[in-house]
Parts: sequence; structure tokens; C-alpha cells
Amino acid sequence: MSDSSITYKDAGVDIDSGNRFVKLIKPLVKATYRPEVMADIGGFGGLFSLNAGKYRHPVLVSGTDGVGTKLKVAFKADKHDTIGIDLVAMCVNDIIVQGAEPLFFLDYLATGRLIPEKGAEIVKGISQGCSMAGCALIGGETAEMPGFYSSEEYDLAGFAVGVVERDNLIDGSSITVGNKLIGLASSGLHSNGYSLARRIIFDKLGLGINDELPGLGRSVAEELLIPTRIYVKSILNLIRDFRINGIAHITGGGLLENVPRVLPNGCKAIINKNTWGMPAICMLMQQAGNIDEMEMFRTFNCGIGMVLVVPESEAEEVLIRLSGLNEQAFVIGEVGKCEAGEECVDLI
Repeated sequence: MSDSSITYKDAGVDIDSGNRFVKLIKPLVKATYRPEVMADIGGFGGLFSLNAGKYRHPVLVSGTDGVGTKLKVAFKADKHDTIGIDLVAMCVNDIIVQGAEPLFFLDYLATGRLIPEKGAEIVKGISQGCSMAGCALIGGETAEMPGFYSSEEYDLAGFAVGVVERDNLIDGSSITVGNKLIGLASSGLHSNGYSLARRIIFDKLGLGINDELPGLGRSVAEELLIPTRIYVKSILNLIRDFRINGIAHITGGGLLENVPRVLPNGCKAIINKNTWGMPAICMLMQQAGNIDEMEMFRTFNCGIGMVLVVPESEAEEVLIRLSGLNEQAFVIGEVGKCEAGEECVDLI
């Protein structure tokens, strides 16, 4: 039996790499700070001073999410500088639907082996996403877990906290029959449906990560790693000046399952699928995988990343404002009366 000493590094965890990683990400994190941030990176907890005097009845709204198997595409492409944008987007887009301004964000990165430069690329995307959303990256956890994850893979989770005045909380209760549904265009598949997308593109079509997608003019990596669009600043702009009665983030479950989540009893969504263009990547997958239309709309966003429910009288002005904010937007339907036993969405 050897008397040689075994170190933590021998077991697969390199503390020095962790320290180097922190040094690399410090400027990225600091670039996201808002005036309310009180602590520098390296503490045990992130400190954020909520100026309670600014609000009458502040309500904190929190959300957490990941990016699913889109990570597998990042691994194949060995491209890690945008997946963090997806992570932030999935969280902040969830809390903005209730009218909450994102205040701060925390991340969790777990990997089999921490490569500081790769980790810094991931955090670069997270910091960019936070800047897009106007929130501060005030903390996170990096876990090196050899034997649990492979040395080349990692997992991500994100956590966002925002605030909204209680009187301005958007909960769908003011939605009425006749309200218009405005769809905001997605930037691509965003971060949902990737298990099916990978099955079709890699297995059924037999394409490699750098192969060109038929008819799209982009490689598989370029298309599938387009970051999720962050709608926060556009929606904050809208809710200052318009009556937004409800908002649905179109993630897992697509239009068919997410829009009904904001509708009150007795209401249904009547969505005209011909009012916007189905993205080329969705049409390619539908054809290649022989996917039923309802399955498409339940799995992918199909080109709509967010749905706003607005009074008919304000719909046109909302569209004009969104155009000025560089958002592609369409009236995709309206709220109808839902009789007992009816489906909550009519796709026409």
C-alpha cells in the first residue's frame, strides 16, 4: 500500500482552476451591476438593496429555469458563449409576463471538469443576457463534480428575481372576450423542443453539427444556437403606456398550452396560424419528421416567443410601438367565449 498523499485535485477537483475562473469572470459580472448591488463578487451571498421607498406595495416575482438539451448542441459545436443568454432569457421572460422588472440573477454551473476559459465563455453569455434584461448578475455557484458529469459536459440553471407594484401586477384577471392577441416573433427555436429537433436533424436527416441545413443557408450549429430573444425592455416600455391585460411566454407546451395559462375562466384563445410565417427551421423539421400540426404547436414556439393580450382599441398602437422597439409583432387572434367542455385554444 502506497503512503503517497492523495489530493482533491487527484480526485478530479482543481481548486486553483476555480480561483482562476473567478478572476476571469469578475469583469463580466461587474459589467451587469445596477446601483442597488452592494457586494463584490466572492462573498457568500449577493447583496441587493431594494429601495422600498420607491414602491408603495412592492411584490417580488421569482423564476428559475435551464436550457434543456440545447446544451447538447453547444457541446457538439464546442461553442459556449451564447448559451448563457438562453439561460437568462428563459428566466427573465417568465417573470416579465407578470409585469415584473428583473432586478438580479443568479446562476448554477455544474461540470465534470472546470476549464476556466470555457466557464468564462459561459458566464460571458450570462452577463450579456443580464445586460439585455437590465438585471444584475449578483451571484452563482460553480460545482466541479467528477464522476457525475463527463469532463466535457456541464449543466446550467438560472434564477431571476424581479419587482412589480401590486396594483400593476399582470395576472390575466382583466382579460375579456374581444381582446386581441399580439404575437412577438421568436428568434428561432429558443430553448424548447430540442430533444425532438436533435432527433430529426442528427438522427433522421443524418446531418453533422457543421453541415448546412437544406434551404436555410446556415449550418446546424448556427441555426440551433441562435440565442433566445429577451423581451424584457420592450415589454417594460409597453406596460408604462398601454393596458396589457395578460402575457404568455411561449416555452415548453407551445402556443397551445401556454396561452391558456393566462386566460380567466370562460375565455379561450382563437389563434389564426396564417397571420405570421412559420420559421424555415420549423417547416424543415415538420416535413422531415412528418410531425402532426398539433404536435408542432405543442412542442415548438413556431415563430412566436411571447403573446400579449390587449384591448382591441389599443392593438394598433401597441403594434406601432413594438415596431419602433425593433420587435416583429402580429395580431394573431383574439379572446373568445369558452363554453363548458370546449378546448381553451382554437387553432384556425
